Amino acid sequence: MAYYGKCLEAVMAQLDKFTPRRDTPEQFLEAAAASLQALSPPKQSFVLEVLSGCLEYRKLLTVVVDAFYAQDGRLCLRVDRSRFTVICYLATFLLEELGFQLFCDIIKSQPVDKMCKFLRFFFDPLHLCSWIKDGWSLIYEPAHVKENWIDPLMRWQPEVQELISHLEGVSASQSSPLKTKAKVTEPKEFNLTAPKPRTIPAPEPVPVVAKPRPVPQSTYRTPKEQQQLETVKRYNRRKAEELLLRANVEELRCAMPRTCREPTQGSKQQLQPQFTPRIRKTPKLTFYRPNNVPVKLNTAAILREGALYQRQVEQELRRIDKLVDGAGDFSEFLEWQKKMQAKDQEEQLAAGECRRLQGKLSHEEAVLARQSLVQENKQRAEQQKEQMAELMLQHAERRLQEDRSKKELVEQVIEGQKNVKAAQAKLVKGRRQTVQEVIEASQGLLQRRAQEAREEQRRRCELISQLRALETQPTRKGKLVDLTQIPGYGLEGEMSIVELRERLARLKENQQREEEEKRDQIIQGKRTKSQELQDKLEQISLCRAAMGRSAALRLEEKKAPAAPTQDERVQQLRRRISERAAERCKQAAWLHVSAPRAARPKPRAQLEAQHWLEQERSRERRLRALQRGGSRPGPARRLEAA
Repeated sequence: MAYYGKCLEAVMAQLDKFTPRRDTPEQFLEAAAASLQALSPPKQSFVLEVLSGCLEYRKLLTVVVDAFYAQDGRLCLRVDRSRFTVICYLATFLLEELGFQLFCDIIKSQPVDKMCKFLRFFFDPLHLCSWIKDGWSLIYEPAHVKENWIDPLMRWQPEVQELISHLEGVSASQSSPLKTKAKVTEPKEFNLTAPKPRTIPAPEPVPVVAKPRPVPQSTYRTPKEQQQLETVKRYNRRKAEELLLRANVEELRCAMPRTCREPTQGSKQQLQPQFTPRIRKTPKLTFYRPNNVPVKLNTAAILREGALYQRQVEQELRRIDKLVDGAGDFSEFLEWQKKMQAKDQEEQLAAGECRRLQGKLSHEEAVLARQSLVQENKQRAEQQKEQMAELMLQHAERRLQEDRSKKELVEQVIEGQKNVKAAQAKLVKGRRQTVQEVIEASQGLLQRRAQEAREEQRRRCELISQLRALETQPTRKGKLVDLTQIPGYGLEGEMSIVELRERLARLKENQQREEEEKRDQIIQGKRTKSQELQDKLEQISLCRAAMGRSAALRLEEKKAPAAPTQDERVQQLRRRISERAAERCKQAAWLHVSAPRAARPKPRAQLEAQHWLEQERSRERRLRALQRGGSRPGPARRLEAA
């Protein structure tokens, strides 16, 4: 066992010296053979064979050893990496050649616990048939790996398992005997001097605290000033509420105009600055035709539009080819689609008209409700006027009481101000004395600082005069520089300044010549590109003219006006609106007769009626414009035509 242990130690020592980045296997084996000359020939041949095999199959062995350190060998030392590499090589490649008995002797010559742990990990059937086989198959052919390495290792499983169980028993027997009990050290106490008992200090006398003054009762009472402020706040709030109530009651009276009759065409300009109702009119739909102004296109736009027309031409050619081949036409479907779109448009217009009439009907009902609310508000206003008269009397009495209390408060404040003036005069006198003392001290400090500044200035003048005297002394001038002379520092490519300037001038001329050539090439490329763009523009103008002619033909086809549609819901809503308007007029006439103060009818209802009439007219005009513009190409249709 010692023989094989020494051989393995020699192999491990050589493997530790091998560095893949620096050494090659051939050179390393030659150096190892030279260093192993002292060994016997059999031992030397065994060591070199194992060492060359470990270097040759280093990638295969690294897969197993790295996995062992990552899983079961996390607590093993990195120094034993070469040991596990050699054992893995012997078990994989030399087990058949050495024989199982010699392999057992080699294993027993190594540390038992380490070998037991590595063999249990390496000869696990699950590991051999899964990740070890897959890892080796990435390096060599899978069939070669399974036939030459995995299958022999699986055949040696029973013998290796017996070896592992034997090693486990040996490691258990080595760790079983207990250590003999040694004599326990008995500690002894230190012979220290006992401290003297401390004397109890005399208690300090409890200080007698003077009896404090009781808290005055005024602390828990609210001051008079705060009560007066609360009273003033409540009075101001009540006054603001009265003003708000009066404004709410009289807001309609303030907004009522003087004249009640409808203004004529001649007097509209005179009445316009006096009263202008805030009615938001519906904006009219106007259709604008773009002016035929030529638009200057950039290069990207020209190329993009040219590609668009090219795609359209290709699509049209494909469509014609399909029609020639016997494909169907979509004309019938397009006619049906136009009819359905016209029907949908009529339904949308009828629904919009219904919504408008419903809004007008709700407006008429709101006017009726408002007239009934005006009657109720008049009754409430009379009641509130009576209550306001009573409140004003109470308010006047309360105001007299507050005036008396304010006069008393003013007298008290005047007395307090007199005492404050005397205290302020005394405080001002003390502050003046303090300021006088501070001024005297600051004057003394300023005098000392001025004296120090004069001394510092005198010292600086002396230094300046010495420096000027040194500057006036004659100095030696430097030697003349010869620009044609080489410095002679021994550098490669050394030259004089004149030669350097000449070479720089030649280099500048060459650069200018190259720039001119590049500029000529760029100008030529721009000219060719502009010619291509001009051709594209001509093609685009031809395509646009063709598209315009086709759009004009479609516009002529769609100019037939559509007949206005009549819906039963629309007629029914219009009848209800006329009934509500008649009822509102009757109620307004009754209010005009019953209420003498309301003899002047409010023009608000008339203005609202006029507003709704304008709304209806504008809606009709919009409907006619939409019917006329149904054949006119809108923005989306213009984009499709383009």
